[in-house]
Amino acid sequence: MTAVMTTDGVATAYDRWAPFYDLVFGAVFRQGRLAAIRAAEHVGARILEVGVGTGISLPHYGAGSRITGIDISEDMLAKARDRVERYGLRNIEAIRVGDAEALDIATASYDAVVAQYVVSAVPNPMHALDEFARVCRPGGEIIITTRVSAEDGMRGAIEKGLMPITSRLGFRTQFPFSLYTDWIATRRDVELIENRPIPPFGHFSLVRIAKREVA
Repeated sequence: MTAVMTTDGVATAYDRWAPFYDLVFGAVFRQGRLAAIRAAEHVGARILEVGVGTGISLPHYGAGSRITGIDISEDMLAKARDRVERYGLRNIEAIRVGDAEALDIATASYDAVVAQYVVSAVPNPMHALDEFARVCRPGGEIIITTRVSAEDGMRGAIEKGLMPITSRLGFRTQFPFSLYTDWIATRRDVELIENRPIPPFGHFSLVRIAKREVA
């Protein structure tokens, strides 16, 4: 990771994205969002969505799910709260400010932790993954939609070259899948159970990580 990202910088970047985030990314990431929601609801009803943003995914959860959404951007959250009110989403328990790397949430609180296009947008991805694992109950899942960069070749060179620009916009183009496998290898309580490509362009994946009971 050649470009430095900070929590304040990411929050500022997404405050700027808030007015037109849905227009730019709504249709592009729709299939990934729906896949993540389906996977989460298969695990259990109590779901934490980290990086809920404008709340674009919230209307797609079933009425029986109980959702808490957090995000680092106040402006994005204002959009999410407006969406909850506009659609009358009574299954949304809370929408509040939160840092993915330091969740103000009790351990083992959720059946599923959903992070949609978030891990590549935090300054310290490993810290965020540690927090996701902490707040997920044993038997639950961490469900991630994520950018996956090329390891080499022309695409890899382009993604690396774009990093100084995209990091200021709040996300990384250079983000290898090995980050996840390296993190999993450091822990005894998590297991990769699915990694499958999702649109668009074959540059993204749905990743499911099971939280295991460890004696």
